[in-house]
Amino acid sequence: TLKSLSDLTGLSVGFLSQIERGISSIAVDSLSKIAACLDVPLSTFFETEAPDPLDPVVHSFSLHRSMVSPHIIRSVLSHNTLDFDFLPHHYLLMPFSDPDTLVPELYAHTGEEFIYVLTGIVSLWVENSRYTLYPGDSVQIHSNQPHNWANNTNKVAELLSINYPNPLKSHMTSGHIL
Repeated sequence: TLKSLSDLTGLSVGFLSQIERGISSIAVDSLSKIAACLDVPLSTFFETEAPDPLDPVVHSFSLHRSMVSPHIIRSVLSHNTLDFDFLPHHYLLMPFSDPDTLVPELYAHTGEEFIYVLTGIVSLWVENSRYTLYPGDSVQIHSNQPHNWANNTNKVAELLSINYPNPLKSHMTSGHIL
């Protein structure tokens, strides 16, 4: 359990939970403590091979997370990002409250975007309007409308976002880079 691992490593249960969910980074010396307690080599925690491109299932335990900004963590929910016309993402939005930023910078791009809130409360701006989205709420917009979203609460929010056309594929045509 996380409690047992916490007792053995001296790392807090909360911190271990954040590591487990991929929303916090860990120093190598702390990771080494965990490896020693679990009696596994440190290399166990690092990917050594790419996912099988023929396996269509993206397992939650193997998601690659990347920092989009200090407050946004993104995971691509597809192994074959160039094979499909839309691109699904999972986002973790860290709590963020900046009294100097009433409206985040709005972005516009080609295509359409679908957003579904899984947990937490998300503020969405589309052009000059602000909307509050709760778990289970969704929105579909034309992406050429200036838009952005943020988490202005004190808890992590999660959302699913689907972009069409696939922005990774839009730079490719018939296998040739445009």
